[in-house]
Amino acid sequence: MQSKAYLRYLRIAPRKVRLVADLIRGKSVEEAQIVLRFANKGGTTPLLKLLNSAVASGVHNFQLDPANLYIARILVDEGPKLKRVFPRARGKADQIQKKTSHITLVLDEKVKKAPAQGGKEVSTTKTKEVSFPKTERQKFRPQQEIEKKPQVGKRLRMFRRKVI
Repeated sequence: MQSKAYLRYLRIAPRKVRLVADLIRGKSVEEAQIVLRFANKGGTTPLLKLLNSAVASGVHNFQLDPANLYIARILVDEGPKLKRVFPRARGKADQIQKKTSHITLVLDEKVKKAPAQGGKEVSTTKTKEVSFPKTERQKFRPQQEIEKKPQVGKRLRMFRRKVI
């Protein structure tokens, strides 16, 4: 079962919150809490509160085990902008946009198989394994670096602006 939590109208720009959200995406709840406690970013405190709220909601409403929860999805969307005026020279004015964020956090439970089936943890979300044909795989291999030898008889450029 999934547990959802929403945070709307957060007065931090979405670009800054996404940096923190990318750190915890796909991690277990315990790992995410540790990362959020020690990350030195502005959006960590509201995200930690939202994560704790989603865990409490899952435990209370769906009787989920907090040890089995992980972050299935986290979205950071742009909210409305507060427009302010900043005075400039000669009576002109510039506009300042104070941005807001809407955050959606979805927790899901990792289901453990019975001991007869191996006892491995399995996620409830399905993932597809992508396989490329042999010709496609060759395209993604890193090319070997080619060593350039200096030409004989020409002066080498030692600096960008001067020739020796």
